[in-house]
Amino acid sequence: MQIPHLTSDFGFTDDDRDARALRLVRRETLEAVKQDLSLAQSAWISQMGFDAAAGSLCLLPEADGTIGAALLGIGETPLWDVASASKTLPAGTWKLQTDEDTSLLYLGWGLAHYSFKTVETDDAKTDARLFRPKSASSDEIGALLAGTSLCRDLINLPANIMTPAGLEDAARHVADSCGAEMTTTIGKDLEQTCPAIHIVGRAAEVPPRLIDMKWGTHGPLITLIGKGITFDTGGLDLKPSRAMEMMKKDMGGAAHVLGLATAIMRSGLKLRLRVLIAAAENSVSERAMRPLDIIDTAQGTKVEVGNTDAEGRLVLADALYYAKADEPDLMLDFATLTGAARVALGTECPALFANQPESAQRLVSLGAEIDDPLWQLPLFAPYKRMLKTDHGALSSTGSSGYGGAITAALFLQHFAGDHLNWMHIDVMAWNLGNKPGRPRGGEAMGLRACYALIKEMADTNPS
Repeated sequence: MQIPHLTSDFGFTDDDRDARALRLVRRETLEAVKQDLSLAQSAWISQMGFDAAAGSLCLLPEADGTIGAALLGIGETPLWDVASASKTLPAGTWKLQTDEDTSLLYLGWGLAHYSFKTVETDDAKTDARLFRPKSASSDEIGALLAGTSLCRDLINLPANIMTPAGLEDAARHVADSCGAEMTTTIGKDLEQTCPAIHIVGRAAEVPPRLIDMKWGTHGPLITLIGKGITFDTGGLDLKPSRAMEMMKKDMGGAAHVLGLATAIMRSGLKLRLRVLIAAAENSVSERAMRPLDIIDTAQGTKVEVGNTDAEGRLVLADALYYAKADEPDLMLDFATLTGAARVALGTECPALFANQPESAQRLVSLGAEIDDPLWQLPLFAPYKRMLKTDHGALSSTGSSGYGGAITAALFLQHFAGDHLNWMHIDVMAWNLGNKPGRPRGGEAMGLRACYALIKEMADTNPS
């Protein structure tokens, strides 16, 4: 499988010949900046009404009428201000002039140069390029850009390509390019060892599988788990057609952990990494699971299928069971799990659930610092009663329609346990509209914040 953004240049160049200055300005520093310019340029700025508002751009002419430089107004999130400028600056090479942290600025520029195309076209347009020294070509910003773009690509690919087998191919591409080991459990072996994954995916043309990737020999053990439902019809509890249209994104959890793993491995963080992906398509046939079926799980817990459209938590149950066996220092799962989380927090802020409050608070704090937000919701233990049934099996959906994101997280906690440093992120994985650096379509949400937390763990626990 070809994944072009793993080798993208993200709009950068390491040649600064003929580069023009892109000077970042805040409102409170604009007058001081004007003092450094010629009288003509200062007058030009005033006549253009440029006030250094966030994201605003002012091109500065030379005496011969050519563009010599540009001023970019920045505000609270320079990351996205630079992303906006990358699409409006004239073609040519630009070079940052700023006292700001250039790593975030490079990241914003690179994120803005992502586009997903299913058909190659001849485009004569020459984009603006940003000078970036060769010494920075393989640092963590490049790794984060590769990981984020991979995540976006996998979500954007149509479901006839991104099948469970296609997801396995993508994971193997990542493993091979980063020197990781990978195994896949499928067929009879999957039926015996991961019965819930098997049951969810057995109705589909392409069979389900558990993907298991390992990398690194020293440092803290980090285990990432991804929901990989490559298309979700809802099963026999069939979704309406409009609700089904975006369900190629239901493998967004798997895309997130593969993107995060790519960033970790490309950055060379000193840790031991394991990635588990439960890959299946929730389809309809005579082999499909039925509402109120009682099914087996890898842990041995009997589960009553409350709704066949709540299949993601079933495949995660098996993956979490195997993930916790190693007692990792951090066990983190991503999943496009519930509409209830979107009702609570909207589409742009993932819901976070965690066993350990300190870890959750640190992740939320890091996300706020780098504008990659998450918000913690409670693992409210009294709601566990909703998962009980009269016949002893664990209900997958619970007895109430209220608090659906919480009861789903409590269901997962049953299989993850309550003593490990486990975090669950319920994510939209999709931008409903276009914003600078965040085009409509598949999106990595919380990935950069999780990378920052994992990097801290690797730096402080190197043994």
